[in-house]
This record gives sequence, structure tokens and C-alpha cells, in this order.
Amino acid sequence: METALFYIFALLTLASGLLVILSRNPITSAMFLVITIAFLAGLFVLLHAFFLAAVQILVYAGAVMVLFLFVIMLLDLRAEERRRFNAFGIAAGMIGIVSLGYVLVSTIVKTRPGVGVTATLEGATVPLGKVLFTNYLLPFEIVSVLLLVAMVGVILLSKRDLR
Repeated sequence: METALFYIFALLTLASGLLVILSRNPITSAMFLVITIAFLAGLFVLLHAFFLAAVQILVYAGAVMVLFLFVIMLLDLRAEERRRFNAFGIAAGMIGIVSLGYVLVSTIVKTRPGVGVTATLEGATVPLGKVLFTNYLLPFEIVSVLLLVAMVGVILLSKRDLR
């Protein structure tokens, strides 16, 4: 079951990551990035790294994506959407993908599974979670409310008068 979930999360992460790149609309691309981050958090959960999964959702899907959306909405990107594909950019991207694929495949071939130091991922996350949700619950909730206010602020600041 765990293996099947890994392949499902990995496939969905790759598919949504590809949609981040291929989307012509920057807002849609940012939303696909949020979905990619959520699937990565699912992969961390499968590794029993619950703290990393929570941080992935809170920090990246919360704070960083609010900043990305703030910048995207403040810029006028209509001219960027109408732009055509650049042949040089596509060729350079393909060269980068092939070279990155070569490095990935050569690393996988040279790696021997089961050899080396095994790390425990559950070390200090349980005590850290207990402290976070008992002693620091109020600051934790304040940060989440601030993120919500920042997102509403982005929408209100980027809204233009239609008069």
C-alpha cells in the first residue's frame, strides 16, 4: 500500500510540476505550485517525516505562495501571456533537462541501496510538536491569521477600479 501511495504521490507531483511550467497564466501556475507542494508533503508523510510535511504546507504553501501571488497580482502580466515561445529558450531548456536527467540516472546507478547510515526522521519532531501546540499555540495561530490577512490584502491591493 505504501509503495502504491508513493507512486501515486510521485506521479501527481511530477504532473503538477509540469503544469507549473507549461501554464501560460501566472496565477494558474502559482496554484499548480501549491498543489505540487501539497503532494510533496504527502511524500514526506510517507517517509514518516510529519514535521517536514507540516512545514512544507505552512511555510511554502502559506507564506511563500502569498508573496508570489502578491508579486504576480501587482505586476501587469497580460503582455507576458501573449508572448510567443522562444526557440532558443526551448532548446536551452531541453539541454538542461537532458543534462539533469543524465546526472540523476548516473547517481541512481552508482548508489547502492541499503548501504550507509540510516537516519531516523522522527527524532525531535514529537517534542517539538508538543511544545509548538501547547506553549506556543497563540503565536502559531497569530501567524496563520497574519497569512490570511496578507492574502486578503494582496487581493484588495491588486484590485483595480473599473471606472
